[in-house]
Amino acid sequence: MTDLSLDATQLDRYSRHIILEEVGPEGQKKLLEASVLVVGAGGLGAPVIQYLAAAGVGELCIVDDDVVERSNLQRQVIHRDADVGTPKVESAAEFVAALNPDIDVEPIHRRVEPGEAQELVAEYDVVVDCSDNFPTRYMLNDATQIEGVPLAHGAIYKFEGQVTTLTPKGPCYRCLFPEAPEPGTVPDCATTGVLGVLPGTVGCIQATEAVKLLLGLGDPLEERLLFYDAREMSFEAVPYQRNPDCPVCGEGGIDSVAGVEYSGGCQVRGD
Repeated sequence: MTDLSLDATQLDRYSRHIILEEVGPEGQKKLLEASVLVVGAGGLGAPVIQYLAAAGVGELCIVDDDVVERSNLQRQVIHRDADVGTPKVESAAEFVAALNPDIDVEPIHRRVEPGEAQELVAEYDVVVDCSDNFPTRYMLNDATQIEGVPLAHGAIYKFEGQVTTLTPKGPCYRCLFPEAPEPGTVPDCATTGVLGVLPGTVGCIQATEAVKLLLGLGDPLEERLLFYDAREMSFEAVPYQRNPDCPVCGEGGIDSVAGVEYSGGCQVRGD
């Protein structure tokens, strides 16, 4: 947006933000001028996209290579029965357009590939990782660390979820998990099932982190991995630290994802 003033409709739409002393009209303008890359338009991506659009984040890029299936509808709340067979990014874009016409959406119907990852993430203020596979998680971590872009990470399994926020000054995903599990050792929700409301909770926390980062508000989940157990209705924040020998965020870390084999353990060559 080039005009920093809020029109009458925006003053009405975002009034509950504007009356917050910590946000106000200047904070809302920041959101309207901000850009976020959301990778994944499924269970986690649905609440992230919904709440970032509602909050007035002006530009959303949504990347996903999948199409809507009826089995998705139990948890992926931005898609409808009529969307079955439609690319999720198209369904998501239609949802956003109906929710908030202020938002510009760029739908990208494919996976993020290593050759484009750094260039892609560098275009956005914040990246939200709503992916469902380890190669993409490690790739986004590596690319955002190299390019200096904060990343809100989330993951779910059956009744449990985890969230952390990775910033250029903090430890990265590889400090937490140096290597990915071997392919096939961690079953997906199609095999084990997932509680339908679980990604809503985890995704909302990711969206909260993204909004806080855009506003420069509060303390992000840096150096803390937040575990959520839906059965026990419990949260536990586990601290973690930068690994000085991390091949990505440690001293002398890589400056290109070209040195990473995103299969198997997703290891950096030579580490």
